[in-house]
Amino acid sequence: MTAEVQRYSLEQIEALELAPGAEHVNLEGWVPELADENELRGALEKAFDYRGDVTITLKSGQRIEAYIFNRQTGPTLADSYVQYFTPNASEKRKISYADIARLEFTGKDRAAGKHWEAWVKSYNERKAAGEKSIGLHPDSLE
Repeated sequence: MTAEVQRYSLEQIEALELAPGAEHVNLEGWVPELADENELRGALEKAFDYRGDVTITLKSGQRIEAYIFNRQTGPTLADSYVQYFTPNASEKRKISYADIARLEFTGKDRAAGKHWEAWVKSYNERKAAGEKSIGLHPDSLE
């Protein structure tokens, strides 16, 4: 059995470079309704993708300002958790979904206003103008 090698033309490769990016939804300031398990899970998925801090209110009443960087979902809320950093502590922490009463998207959304399509357009304009050594570097956040 021989393996065929797929060959792509330059036009096909450049067409792949222009694949559309995901649409960014501004969640800054949003306080989701957490009436049931599905709403809590959905909100925490959005918090994981969010590029800013969130405020988590625990069922105990404690409020935590955090940047969520990881999550593990299990069959129950008690088996699921998010991992986060806080501004006052350098170590990673985690909290069970079952302990969360409220979630607020309180921090500045670092991805707001940064559109993939605009970046690709700028990149292609620089490339068409003959600019060399164009790297894939992100724009400044500030």
